[in-house]
Amino acid sequence: MSLASEAEAVEQAYAEWQRSVAGVLAKSRRVDAAELGPEPQKLLETVTYDGVTVAPLYSPRDERPEQTLPGSFPYVRGVDAHRDVNAGWLVSAQFGTASAADTNRTILDALENGVSAIWLKAGLGGVSVADLNAVLEGVLLDLAPLTLDAGADASAAARAILALLDARAEAGDGVSDRASIRINLGTAPLTSSFSGAADVELTEAVELAVAADARAESVRAITVDGTAFHNAGAGDAEELGAAVAAGLEYLRALTADGDLTIGAALAQLAFRYAATDDQFQTIAKFRAARLVWARIAQVCGASDFGGAPQHAVTSAAMMAQRDPWVNMLRTTLAAFGAGVGGADAVTVLPFDVALADGTLGVSKSFSSRIARNTQLLLLEESHLGRVLDPSAGSWYVEDLTQQIAATAWEFFQEIEAAGGYLAALEAGIVSDHIAATKAKRDSDIAHRKTTVTGVNEFPNLGETPLSAEAVEPGQSVARYAAAFEALRDRSDAFLAAGGARPTALLAPLGSVAEHNVRTTFASNLLASGGIDAVNPGPLEVGAEAISAAVKASGATVAVLCGTDKRYGESAAAAVAELRAAGITKVLLAGPEKAVGDAAGDSRPDGFLTARIDAVSALTELLDFIETGSSK
Repeated sequence: MSLASEAEAVEQAYAEWQRSVAGVLAKSRRVDAAELGPEPQKLLETVTYDGVTVAPLYSPRDERPEQTLPGSFPYVRGVDAHRDVNAGWLVSAQFGTASAADTNRTILDALENGVSAIWLKAGLGGVSVADLNAVLEGVLLDLAPLTLDAGADASAAARAILALLDARAEAGDGVSDRASIRINLGTAPLTSSFSGAADVELTEAVELAVAADARAESVRAITVDGTAFHNAGAGDAEELGAAVAAGLEYLRALTADGDLTIGAALAQLAFRYAATDDQFQTIAKFRAARLVWARIAQVCGASDFGGAPQHAVTSAAMMAQRDPWVNMLRTTLAAFGAGVGGADAVTVLPFDVALADGTLGVSKSFSSRIARNTQLLLLEESHLGRVLDPSAGSWYVEDLTQQIAATAWEFFQEIEAAGGYLAALEAGIVSDHIAATKAKRDSDIAHRKTTVTGVNEFPNLGETPLSAEAVEPGQSVARYAAAFEALRDRSDAFLAAGGARPTALLAPLGSVAEHNVRTTFASNLLASGGIDAVNPGPLEVGAEAISAAVKASGATVAVLCGTDKRYGESAAAAVAELRAAGITKVLLAGPEKAVGDAAGDSRPDGFLTARIDAVSALTELLDFIETGSSK
């Protein structure tokens, strides 16, 4: 088949698919297919928080030019062409919140059980800088790369680590290739200035970078921490754009006085990004991040140095306090996306990270082991590391990669136009962008357009209530589940004070087949706000059944559930009976138009549909139940 014939066949197949889409949509919307326009598939498109359009189908029509091989500019397919496919990416884990001796034992145990990179917290909130020698006793740094997280104590921690390297070299540690020892000193003053985290000054980071450049070991001084933006609510392209802008600001500072060449400056940076449970978005995000940074290196005249290492950390923002066991699934998907996307090292946060230690009655070693084994399962059993960039050539992933990269570059350009990263930060450009994205995401979650499993959908009201100490672990992360979890906290407090949860009576009308869809919807919705739905089964109007159900439930709130047709026949009478039985607030599961003719006391007080702001509606309902106020 000639290329022209092949292209014609592709277009014909796509046109046939369009007609099929039009037929299905026309039937579901009860309109004529012609009313849907020439491109009915656009009705199935989704748009990310960065404004990137995701099509419902990708075909040869979306094919893009093949990218260069891994290890080659622009590094979309990975930085290292020679990565050991039997090992895959580095399995990183966090350490440093225990004593020096315990931290050392934990690190050595983790290294024996699959961890291959160390992320060590030192200084305030971590092990003492003076204890770093003891903490790293027996740790072979040529086999396990080390990343420091020392905040304002980064300079002191860096000096301690470099002195440790010198002492080991003088003692003859057996490492002939000093460059095989990979250390990241972890200074992050520019991104910390956004998040408010304690850190060293930019001048100190530059001084450390100059010292690191002179080392025989592979030492990088600076981490461009994109998670600072993600944890504040940024979209993926916003996270990349802001991180790249910060990276360029570092390059300017590192080369300003001629202490480092542009190549040496580029070699002092590493990037850290968040990985979420949106696996395809995460895959494309890490590929796009390399593409955008490679472009920066190219513009700086140092394309060969544009392959900065990437450290993926599973999103802290996506982690839920309620039904936290689901977090294991979230982090599995996130690690999968980061690994397939080509991250050089991946850290999976423990599934209970959003809760205070010990809340779930499991040890810290248990949650850490689950986090570690999540990666080991992906690497050792699923063999995800065996192929470099396995998503290459996917029409969807390649298109998504390019779109994310282009959108990130636009945000980066906006920051540059404002005078660079620091100027844009001061002007509020970065924070305003991110706040707008956060507000849109919060609205989607509140309206349950975006699902947080176990929180705003399929909640488990039977789980053990959380204490005030458990839900306040001192994190400054804009977690997706926070608004609904605040409602659940109120429900727990109500339970503790009165021995029962806030309750609403379901008033099912008609047969089970008639009311089941809406009783299920109402129960799920109410439970997401911590309200227990009592379902007595079908209630017949005018037969004392409603009065008996109200008395048995003790509720002051009721939700009518049935079909629109049944509402037209029985809703007004049911509302009157509920009020007569003592219900002071009657809601209807369905649209207002279903009872358009009802008036006065026979009209429901509110309507529960899939389009409501559930957080607002449930807040009002809890207020009503807690205070016992009349409508």
